[in-house]
Amino acid sequence: MAVLSWKEICLLAALVVGCYWNSLLCGFVFDDVSAILDNKDLRPSTPLQNLFLNDFWGTPMSEERSHKSYRPLTVLTFRLNYLLSELSPASYHLLNVLLHVAVCVLFLRFCRLLLDRTTSVVAALLFAVHPIHTEAVTGVVGRAELLSSIFLLAAFLTYTKSKGADHSIVWTPIVLTVFLVAVATLCKEQGITVIGICCVYEVFVAQGFTLPMLIDTVVQVVRGKDGFPYTVLQTLLKLVVLVISTLLLVIVRVQVIQSQLPVFTRFDNPAAVSSTPARQLTFNYLLPVNGWLLLNPSELCCDWTMGTIPLIESVLDPRNLATLAFYMLLGLLAYHSLRHGHSSAKTVVMALSLNVLPFIPASNLFFPVGFVVAERVLYVPSMGFCVLVAHGFKTLTLRWGLKKISWFFMGVLLMTHAVKTFNRTWDWESEYTLFTSALKVNKNNAKLWNNVGHALENQHNYERALRYFLQATRVQPDDIGAHMNVGRTYKNLNRSKEAEEAYVVAKSLMPQIIPGKKYATRVAPNHLNVYINLANLIRANDSRLEEADQLYRQAISMRPDFKQAYISRGELLLKMNKPNEARDAYLRALELDRTNADLWYNLAIVNIEMKEPSEALRNFNRALDLNPRHKLALFNSALLMQESGEAKFRPEANRRFLTYIKEEPDDANGYFNLGMLAMDANENEAAERWMRQAIRLQPGFRSALFNLALLFSQSQRELEALPVLDELLRHHPEHIKGLILKGDILMNHRKDTQGARACFQRILRTDPSNVQAKHNLCVVYFEERDLPRAERCLEETLAMAPSEEYIRRHLAIVRGKMAAMSTASQPLAPAEGTDLPQDGHGKGEEEDEKWRAAAEAGTREGAGNEKNLRKSSPAESPGGLGSGQAKRLDAGQRDKRTKSKSTKEIKDIEKKREAALKRLEEIERILSSD
Repeated sequence: MAVLSWKEICLLAALVVGCYWNSLLCGFVFDDVSAILDNKDLRPSTPLQNLFLNDFWGTPMSEERSHKSYRPLTVLTFRLNYLLSELSPASYHLLNVLLHVAVCVLFLRFCRLLLDRTTSVVAALLFAVHPIHTEAVTGVVGRAELLSSIFLLAAFLTYTKSKGADHSIVWTPIVLTVFLVAVATLCKEQGITVIGICCVYEVFVAQGFTLPMLIDTVVQVVRGKDGFPYTVLQTLLKLVVLVISTLLLVIVRVQVIQSQLPVFTRFDNPAAVSSTPARQLTFNYLLPVNGWLLLNPSELCCDWTMGTIPLIESVLDPRNLATLAFYMLLGLLAYHSLRHGHSSAKTVVMALSLNVLPFIPASNLFFPVGFVVAERVLYVPSMGFCVLVAHGFKTLTLRWGLKKISWFFMGVLLMTHAVKTFNRTWDWESEYTLFTSALKVNKNNAKLWNNVGHALENQHNYERALRYFLQATRVQPDDIGAHMNVGRTYKNLNRSKEAEEAYVVAKSLMPQIIPGKKYATRVAPNHLNVYINLANLIRANDSRLEEADQLYRQAISMRPDFKQAYISRGELLLKMNKPNEARDAYLRALELDRTNADLWYNLAIVNIEMKEPSEALRNFNRALDLNPRHKLALFNSALLMQESGEAKFRPEANRRFLTYIKEEPDDANGYFNLGMLAMDANENEAAERWMRQAIRLQPGFRSALFNLALLFSQSQRELEALPVLDELLRHHPEHIKGLILKGDILMNHRKDTQGARACFQRILRTDPSNVQAKHNLCVVYFEERDLPRAERCLEETLAMAPSEEYIRRHLAIVRGKMAAMSTASQPLAPAEGTDLPQDGHGKGEEEDEKWRAAAEAGTREGAGNEKNLRKSSPAESPGGLGSGQAKRLDAGQRDKRTKSKSTKEIKDIEKKREAALKRLEEIERILSSD
């Protein structure tokens, strides 16, 4: 075996980089979304052992919805990518490009076993630039092909060293080969087929047998004329070891999938559910289709399912001629190469084995797979194709004297393939570019129309998305998913009636239950979501909650392990004020999946409804144990700790809010609640900083503005509070507590009784029954020395709140003051247009200060309520966080939470009441002595 030169390696690497460097600019598209973005097995929080219990997409192998694709080592490389760069697509694509370089180098070494130096380089260059590989290299999920190919070629190259110089068996390479085969199989299932390639190599290349020689040897042994030669016995021994190893790997693989084949629908692979002869004719026709893609990769498509290739339902279909021609060509190549023992025949035999054997698992001939045609599964078979092309190039060059013409055409082929590959890579830039490029090739695939619609939907371009979804229903009228997409888009457009009609059509297309037959095996699990979607739509109407519940129960009856149905039903039961039943639904779902953080979060919400804060906090913590970045659990658990009023929870609540703002840096609610925690801890500078950050992110943030003003007021910075209150009232002109606080500051610190009066009068125009505003207006009249008006005002206030003793005492004080002034013949009201007296040292000023203290006490109590209210007020709640299965606190639930104040807050209010009463007693003593 010739040693590879650095020049050859660098040439291959440069060509690969030149064709695929733009893949680093592509994102996660198509299957990458499920395998990378939605796959929890990539997260460090997921135990490493889960990689060996779940399939390629992160679904437990034990679940029926699993695709049974067991590739833990490939997922492990995704996890390493995640550790290095989390979800940055560039690093994933870069590793794929490097792996493709490695495959090209190993393939060159493989070619050196069969071809001369120049021809092997031609084969490797063709393999490096072939456009059919774009999906395997640029699509991140194609890494399974790349890794499997590396170990497949390594296993084969290792096996070639199992023959000693004296034709003895060298066992170390054989053992290493079996190990590498196992590793290749753990990267992708087709890795096991290298055993067959090794067997072909051993018989027809290493031992030099031809088909006639094998037949003759077998005949001689059967007739008893001769025994097996020693070399044949050695060959048989090696083959037996390889076959037994293969059987053991197959047995392990069958055990892993629990002897169950994955469930596919007629939309994934229409021929798989067709009857004879359509099934056989169509599957056999797919072989020349794949061969044509290798020969002429001009029209490539990312998805060949559904109606892309119409079924062949008759032997008279002209497409059967292509199948016949393909088998004839394949048979002729195999026949002529197996009859002869020269090097050219050996090259063709090995090329055919590399072309055919790795393709068998994806051929649909022995068991159905979840696709019709998939370009990435041609990655390894294309190696055999490239060897055949290079060998044909060599034959033309040497035998027929067409050297210049052959080199010219090979140069053109390499150049056009490289350009095609480079341009094809750009198609994978985004889902929209990928699926629109596919529609240029194939307009009969409803899935492509759906996927373009999904791409537009992700851009919130619902009108255009709807057009593509509707076209999908026209291309494939019985496509349940397409009608579901139409319904969801109508819902996003707030066209509920049309949405319900679309969901009803989708529901009518569901297969009917056949007695005695398991329903779940007859329909794609995700199609059962039509019941969930329809129920979620109609439950917006409170009069149809029972109807929605019936749909959830119907979905559960069809599939008792349908987790999402329990989750959605739990949300509905909570809305129906049935927390016990909601808890039972979530507990049932947790029996199915105890590793679902969203379920623990939802159960915590039920605990809050049932007034079980300790249990709620435990379940929030369980959700965070499973997913430390669960945004809703972080926020609401911290909120629960904050509302408890217990100082021991304050550091952890602070830490969780800090983690939350790292996850949601643009959500003002996180910063606001950090400010509230700082206020609770009397850390005024930190509180001011957090509040200002919340206001910067959300101008007009009602509660942040009010509490910042309140913070200034409590810190003896009342005049700094005024601009903040002005901003608050500009956005919320009728904010009662803001008006009360502003009136208090204007009256007590700016001596602006006219401005204070305007604030209190504005409140009373909006809420004439507001006792606090009415009382404070009476204080303004007292400040202005308009005692008759203050008396009338307090009488009206007392009528509004006859049980409030402090109002009765204030009225008595005013009447006592009026009596004293009448006795002294002093005017009870200031003359119009005259200034109020400004005695700086008399009792009147002292009395005024006490009145201001009383008015302020009333205002602060209201502010205390506002502070507590903010923590879960609907207007500033994090209702837009996250998606998926986690249930959010809705406005009604938040309101319920605000009704129960913590013990600490109640004590604070009582202290303020006591302080106000003491001040009133002082006023009474002063006036009595007067």
